[in-house]
Amino acid sequence: MRSFGTTGRVRPEQHYIVPRTEEIADFINRVKNGKYIVLFAPRQTGKTTFFRLALEALGTEDPTYFPIQLDFQTMRRTTPTTFYEHLSHRIRRQIEHVFQKRGGIPSKALTQFLENTKLTDHLSMEIFFENLGSFLDSDSHDHVPAFKKVVLLIDEFDGIPQTVVSDFLYSLRQIYLSDEMQCPHSVGIVGVKSIAQLDYDRSVSPFNIQDEFKLPNFTLEQVRELFQQYTEERGHVLLPETIEAIHKQTGGQPFLVNRLAQILTEEMDILKSEPITMAHFSHAHARLLRERNTNLTHLITNIRRDQRFEILLMRIASYDKAVPFILYDDRISELTTYGIIAEGTDGMCEIVNPIYQQCIILTLQPVINGLESEYFPENISPDFSDYLTPDGQIEMTRLLDNFKDFIARAGYKILQVSETPQEFIGQYLLSTYLDQFVRSIGGAMFLEMPTGRGRIDLLVNFNQKKYIVETKIWEGPHRYQAGKQQLAAYLKLEGAVEGYYVVFDHCREPEPRIETETVDAITIRSYVIPVIQEQPSAV
Repeated sequence: MRSFGTTGRVRPEQHYIVPRTEEIADFINRVKNGKYIVLFAPRQTGKTTFFRLALEALGTEDPTYFPIQLDFQTMRRTTPTTFYEHLSHRIRRQIEHVFQKRGGIPSKALTQFLENTKLTDHLSMEIFFENLGSFLDSDSHDHVPAFKKVVLLIDEFDGIPQTVVSDFLYSLRQIYLSDEMQCPHSVGIVGVKSIAQLDYDRSVSPFNIQDEFKLPNFTLEQVRELFQQYTEERGHVLLPETIEAIHKQTGGQPFLVNRLAQILTEEMDILKSEPITMAHFSHAHARLLRERNTNLTHLITNIRRDQRFEILLMRIASYDKAVPFILYDDRISELTTYGIIAEGTDGMCEIVNPIYQQCIILTLQPVINGLESEYFPENISPDFSDYLTPDGQIEMTRLLDNFKDFIARAGYKILQVSETPQEFIGQYLLSTYLDQFVRSIGGAMFLEMPTGRGRIDLLVNFNQKKYIVETKIWEGPHRYQAGKQQLAAYLKLEGAVEGYYVVFDHCREPEPRIETETVDAITIRSYVIPVIQEQPSAV
């Protein structure tokens, strides 16, 4: 039986896998056209798996292509001499592996050539490939047809030593532009950092021949296909809305999709006779956010690298006024490299998925803010039944009214919460306030992110009902009113008839308001909550 893979390579014989048929066809077409292809994307996005599957498909379609797969991950700190010695060894091992896999052995001439050749620098590498092409393009191989075209795939390219990278790329460029040298026919370079981010001689680009290849996250249809494989093999059904929620919360990010699948299918002990529902998904989602898996650990580590990241990320999440996606900005470039933000369809920055956005908020807000005991009045019932209707539904209006009163009661003390920028303290407190309540009643809360920026939508699930609370920062009356229209449109898509809109006003002369109105047949309860700017004088 196969399983969902989240560690190391994903193998078709061991794991459920998205075929990516269209992307593989695109890659093969570029290889046949002799392109030098580059793919730079964050870790755990399926780059290595994709390229290996693509090369296998190419070899099946046309066995005259000869793939040489290299990995520079462990070579970062090597000297140039050691790098080229190790490169020579790996190329030889790969050539032997390809022959063995295809049921043949190298010719004696090729074997002697490999044994006698030593790579010492980029120039010897150029000569090596020129000669290699002539040995492979012959009829002297035992049991194996002659190979015509070498395809060189370099994984973890950003592990290449800085002392080597410039000359190495210049040599590949020289081969590409040469009329005489035909080996390698095509090159694939895979890594996290782009060539522009590597430390080479910045006076001139050594690799202006690159053909950039983008490997998108899984589409909803691909996620459906992934789970269909599981259902056909195990007989266990996921409800359509569960699959849609997985795709929506992960944005199709391959690791997150497969990790949620692992939790749902392997760790929650759901009976195979019982469909996997939204209630199951809510528990899996909460477990994912609590655990320390490699993907979210990398996310947390990367956003803590620079204190400036926090302000930028929260601005993207909280303000309608968008942040332009400009890669010349070091912060934007780094956050893109880490896979945290991306360019939206309008050229603005967006956080790539709701799980990352919620993880960012949980990371940046303090675990204990010192105000937890003041959230609710002292005479509140221990089980929070005061905020539940007799039929077990949340009285969200009363709950948010109390939050408004809490902010007023706390006054300037909210600005004393440590490690939290004052600009976003209201949203942090609302998140922790609702989370405390939802946990106490046994519900679940997570983020929705219909646009990827400009709003933080908190979605609460309890007793099979969904409550949506949108939060923003005050940016003037026009944006405040426009936000209601946006929320109404979103609520319609979610099949909801009511929603809640909380805007935090940081102006020196705020205008608090509470209003309930109908917008496009949707009932919206709106709050504008002042955030006190400074502690009153003790005089």
